[in-house]
Amino acid sequence: MDSAISLIGLLSIIPILFYLGLLFLSVYFVIKVIKFINAKTRLDEERNEKMDELIRVIGKKDQE
Repeated sequence: MDSAISLIGLLSIIPILFYLGLLFLSVYFVIKVIKFINAKTRLDEERNEKMDELIRVIGKKDQE
């Protein structure tokens, strides 16, 4: 009888562990997405600065 009670206790913990695991994976995913968006924003800003510089250089070339 003790083994049946311990088995029921173990089975009642499994959904809790599942939801905790799902919660941790969700938090991990959100953190990764935020890091990706920050990196993409920084790279886009660098690309825009390079494009502005190219436009300035081409504009100076046309004026000469």
